[in-house]
Amino acid sequence: MLTAVTGINWGDEGKGRVIDLLAEQADVVVRYQGGNNAGHTVVTEKGKFVLNLLPSGILHPNVACVLGDGMVVDLEHLAGEIRQIHEKGINVTKENLKLSKRATISMPWHRIQDELEEDRLAKTGSAFGSTRRGIAYAYSDKYRKKTLRLGDLLHLDDPAVQSRLKTMLEAKNLELGGCYHQEPMSFSALLTWCEKQSELFGDYICDTGAWLDSALSTGKKIVLEAQLGAMRDIDYGIFPYTSSSSTISAYGPIGAGIPGKSLDHVVGVLKAYSTCVGAGPFAAEKAMPEEWLNELREAGGEFGAATGRPRRVGPFDAVASRYGLKCQNADKIALTKLDVLSSLKEVPLIVSYQKGSHRTVTFDPTENLDQYTPVVETLPGWQKDISGCRTYEELPDEAKEYIKTLEHLLNHEIQFISVGARRDQYLIKGEWF
Repeated sequence: MLTAVTGINWGDEGKGRVIDLLAEQADVVVRYQGGNNAGHTVVTEKGKFVLNLLPSGILHPNVACVLGDGMVVDLEHLAGEIRQIHEKGINVTKENLKLSKRATISMPWHRIQDELEEDRLAKTGSAFGSTRRGIAYAYSDKYRKKTLRLGDLLHLDDPAVQSRLKTMLEAKNLELGGCYHQEPMSFSALLTWCEKQSELFGDYICDTGAWLDSALSTGKKIVLEAQLGAMRDIDYGIFPYTSSSSTISAYGPIGAGIPGKSLDHVVGVLKAYSTCVGAGPFAAEKAMPEEWLNELREAGGEFGAATGRPRRVGPFDAVASRYGLKCQNADKIALTKLDVLSSLKEVPLIVSYQKGSHRTVTFDPTENLDQYTPVVETLPGWQKDISGCRTYEELPDEAKEYIKTLEHLLNHEIQFISVGARRDQYLIKGEWF
């Protein structure tokens, strides 16, 4: 069985939480796009884990994890991440972590170039809200054929690989020196860096596509883990305020390395309210006063897992969520952080957008979304602690009504509802897995 877990909105919806739960019954968890700009937070009996590159399944001893073909991999960051979770008792070996030989390496200069350009743009007020981790530049060089893939680390003695290294280094030194006045990197330093990465990760690199294909043929359960959400997709998101890869479920098998396979299920993850990290249109933050937004941010601990930046917050946005749900083609919906709304006397939600006299319920990312204002309706709050609820029936009537309203606005049933950060703080409604 092949299941993709995707974000419906701007990212940070709580996908890591859902994947951690699904991983209890899965055999393999695969990251299929993005890089260490991801930030999945999972709370277990061993503590709180913030994972950037490692799939959330790494916290389960019997689950194999894969960094797939469609990823860009910062190997220095990966090494640090492995060290951090090892300190909390999680072992990472070539048996439970496999790196695709087709995945793109985030080279030493990509992060530097990202930081320099974002600083330059910030001076003009044109910054994109980058995570400054070099993701866009790694993907750019992938399509310009000016970077290495992980499999190249296994063949550093090959004259063809060394020739490519020299060619890309020359081009990058011209860029960084000419545009940003940076000191050039030497070929010997670059080769030494590559040799170090090969020594550290050579045993982990393999043809993960063939390995996954074999796993599926023997009936293994595979979960594909997306980074960010539909609004940050390079094609369908709020361009140019997007990621540099496809966050859409349909790309999952391609990015995983099994393009001939079809998804059996797609889980779309939503928060019970709206959050956003990074720049770009975000109608939800215009829906309520600043004091209300600050209180919600603090109540939900809304600070980026990868960046630490305060997330932009607002009420649930049904207009944007319907669009994201259509993009992801989800057959299951997980709603996270319902408990964060428990203190509210009234719970607002966005039902439409207004521009002048024109009202719309359609989200169009090609429009100037900053010109629209959200139309808000409110429902009675429940003002009760729901963190101990383990069945839908135990929820207060007001919480049930809120969920029913979301289902009506989305035209889709919600099957999974989280009521706290711990693994056991959730309930199932309807048919799950």
